[in-house]
Amino acid sequence: MTEVLVLYYSRHGGTRSIARLIARGIEASGAVARLRTVPDIASVGETPSAEIPEDPYVSIEDLKACHGLALGSPVRFGNMAAPLKHFIDSTAKEWLAGSLIGKPAMVFTSGSMLHGGQETTLNTMMLPLLHHGMVIVGLPHSEPALHTTQGGGSPYGPSHITGEGRRQPDAEEKNLAIAGGKRLAEIAARLKD
Repeated sequence: MTEVLVLYYSRHGGTRSIARLIARGIEASGAVARLRTVPDIASVGETPSAEIPEDPYVSIEDLKACHGLALGSPVRFGNMAAPLKHFIDSTAKEWLAGSLIGKPAMVFTSGSMLHGGQETTLNTMMLPLLHHGMVIVGLPHSEPALHTTQGGGSPYGPSHITGEGRRQPDAEEKNLAIAGGKRLAEIAARLKD
């Protein structure tokens, strides 16, 4: 069975909603989606959040066992959020061992406004994946919603414009996230075999 890890960080739920849509696409292709998140990082002098997340925290074993990876973060000044970067920075042993070489990966994001840094955030998430030797999977222009979206989505990956938390994913954002999940799972299954 092909297993795809959907690893995300979400502060207000926008990125989590896209993660769930990607998982739906993965499972529609016959693969298993494993939803995982990362804990918050406390600032100096701040107490870490005691909130229990909706999805379990990721482990290195989750990462090593997956056949594919969907990595998601909200936009933070055109970059991935620090909690996700903190986890990625902890994967040096896996990089040295080549644990992720040849596995497919896609990236996804959410942000409060159009032109708020979604594409640069997607690019920053791709860089460590390339260093790990992963095969980057984007959204091809054969996806009709890429030509009509007024919200999120680009060839770099699914995205969602949250409107500062007031806006749910629209039909095109949903279609692109589900299509991205299906594509990632199908490529993971082919590369696994």
